[in-house]
Amino acid sequence: MAKITTLLFDFDGTLLDTNELIIQTFQTVLDDHYPGKFTRAHILPFLGPPLIESFTRVDPAKTDELIQAYRSWNLANHDRLSKEFDGVNETLKELKKRGMKMAVVSTKRNNMLWKGLDLLAIGELFDTVIGLDDVTAPKPDPEPILLALERLGSTPEESIMIGDNSHDILGGKNAGVRTAGVAWSIKGEAFMRELEPDYILHHISDLLRITTETDR
Repeated sequence: MAKITTLLFDFDGTLLDTNELIIQTFQTVLDDHYPGKFTRAHILPFLGPPLIESFTRVDPAKTDELIQAYRSWNLANHDRLSKEFDGVNETLKELKKRGMKMAVVSTKRNNMLWKGLDLLAIGELFDTVIGLDDVTAPKPDPEPILLALERLGSTPEESIMIGDNSHDILGGKNAGVRTAGVAWSIKGEAFMRELEPDYILHHISDLLRITTETDR
């Protein structure tokens, strides 16, 4: 098994806990347009895919209007409802110290992605950041992951895609990289295991062990 040199991270739900932000944003927008129709359970599948995909499923005729309403409320409440998952800052700094090449590969627009990176003060730890604006096809298409590998000068064999959703694991598999699902996914550890990632992380610090083991 090749030594792991490269870590590709999803952002929302993996490094930054925006679960409540996203759910409340969807709930607010959908309640405004379709009162009483969407519950929290209806909203959970919307966490992960690009907004255009989620809102097209809701109402193709109003997709643009719904996206604009979502972005406005989300921006206004971003810092209040977002927080770091336990151990993220400390672990990323240690991985960087160990010489890991690291990237963020997200389905989020770049400006909001950087807002979150700045909130956690971790932007400088990443060698490249891939957002929705950088690609034509988001995860689970392999394009954003392959773009990250190209920028990093890494091969799929030496890389892991880490995320909290099906788009991350399927995208990683489509790109030929190893995959790690996070047990702190809002959809639950059982959901992540069903996707059959190579690793399940119970805490982000598990990456310190995994990357050390593949170095033997």
